[in-house]
This record gives sequence, C-alpha cells and structure tokens, in this order.
Amino acid sequence: MKDDKKIRDLVLGVIFDIVGYLSYAIPMLGEFSDLVWAPISGVLMAYMYKGTKGKIAGVFSFLEEVMPFSDFIPSFTLMWIYTYLLKNRDAKAKIES
Repeated sequence: MKDDKKIRDLVLGVIFDIVGYLSYAIPMLGEFSDLVWAPISGVLMAYMYKGTKGKIAGVFSFLEEVMPFSDFIPSFTLMWIYTYLLKNRDAKAKIES
C-alpha cells in the first residue's frame, strides 16, 4: 500500500513539474501562465505532502513558479526525493545506530 502512494506521488510530481516547464514552450504567454500555475502548484504540493513539510514545500513551490527564470527547478521531484529517499535513509540510520 505504501509503495502505491510512493509511485503515485512520483508520477504526479513528474507530471506537475512538466506542467511547470510548459511555460518555456509559450514565449511571452509563459510568464503569465506561471502566475496562474504558481498558487495551484503550492496547493497541490501542500496537499500531496501533509504537515509542516508540505506547507513549507508548498510555499517553496509557489515562489519557484512565480519567480522569473526559476521554472527549471523540479520542486515536486525534489520533494519526492526528500520524502521517500533521504528521509527514509535517515530513519534507517537512526534505527541501526
């Protein structure tokens, strides 16, 4: 069950990062689309990753989308890596020590 959520979050994260990149495909209109996508991105991030870390990631995602020339940052994928790879590795290290 947990693996299903892990895979779902990865797939959705990659899709959402691609949506964020699409503003590069439409010159001039792209920066306007970032203004529309930024709050949606922030809410989706906070919804996908609950608690304080989700809220912080949601704010980061919003700022990353609203700031010019920062669309190349894959914020959803980075949050997935933090949540499912780095955080789990830290938890396993604590258990082993």
